[in-house]
Amino acid sequence: MNTSNERAAIRVALVGFGLGGAAFHAPLIAATSGMRLTTVVTSNETRRSTALREYPGVRVVDSAEWIWEHASEHDLVVITTPNRVHASLALEAFSAGLPVVLDKPFARTAAEARQVIDAARTRKLQVAAYHPRRWDSECLTLRRLIDEGALGRVLRFESRLERWRPQLKGGWRERGAVEEAGGLLYDLGSHLIDQALHLFGPVQEVYAELDRRRSGAETDDDVFLALTHINGVRSHLWTSAMAAQRGPRVRVLGERSAFVKHHADIQEAALRLGGRPTQAGWGEDPHEHWGTLTDGATEQRVRSEPGAYQRFYELMAATLRTGAPAPVDAEDAVAGLEIIEAAQCSAAQRSVVTLVNR
Repeated sequence: MNTSNERAAIRVALVGFGLGGAAFHAPLIAATSGMRLTTVVTSNETRRSTALREYPGVRVVDSAEWIWEHASEHDLVVITTPNRVHASLALEAFSAGLPVVLDKPFARTAAEARQVIDAARTRKLQVAAYHPRRWDSECLTLRRLIDEGALGRVLRFESRLERWRPQLKGGWRERGAVEEAGGLLYDLGSHLIDQALHLFGPVQEVYAELDRRRSGAETDDDVFLALTHINGVRSHLWTSAMAAQRGPRVRVLGERSAFVKHHADIQEAALRLGGRPTQAGWGEDPHEHWGTLTDGATEQRVRSEPGAYQRFYELMAATLRTGAPAPVDAEDAVAGLEIIEAAQCSAAQRSVVTLVNR
């Protein structure tokens, strides 16, 4: 990292400018004080034009190799590409001496993820897993309720990220080749698993149903996971492309009360429409989207915490400048991938899989 000026902006190279790069990374990087989106890697002419229009002064190049050859002009590499090259690009970045933020899934397997982490440690470089949904409104609100003791001991956590997409769209996420790491389990399932781990800690047992519901589907498009955490909490997680009617975003049962929130965090929709976290009221739920807390006799509306995806890059800037912990520890991504692999085994065997604690 450039140390000639402590106040110099952290120069970021963004590898990939599809939906993930354009909507869920670039706006947050650009909005982070002390960070600058310096270079975007894309060979797509339409995406190139979009990057140049949205981020005046940004450099757009065709391949990641240009970044490695000009490593001294960058301080951080953000990788948001097809899943099959996540790990290989991270290893190339480390070889060039650059720290990395790696989008989900961190790698295709837990073993591959450990190789990435080992390489970063060998070169004394930072690597962080990109799981911004820890800063979803519902996740932050639930964290507050747990800390306040409003629920008592949590017994069951139910969480859904569902879509209505009955027709296949095409693209690498729907390809069945193992090396693509496609399907909903790797995609939205990674978010659900990370939230469950973040809120309730390590998992001991995994049961999964992984189905292909759409005609011609090569990958799972309807997923259910049942996780048993070491502390006794049970997490039930759903993601589907076939949900014409969605269930509650979260439903949490505790010994003292239950919390239900039907509406999802609004940041994803806002970012897709070109919104920016610098806007007033960013991440704030409308009152009618707040959840409810009930003890069986009385019910009350619960103020939603504002969603704050921008916190990831704010914390990442602190990591690079001061050595503070990464916003999401890469080891957490390994734990998530171990659950994904256990889920695949469970679905194939139609049985519960017990994880061996590391």
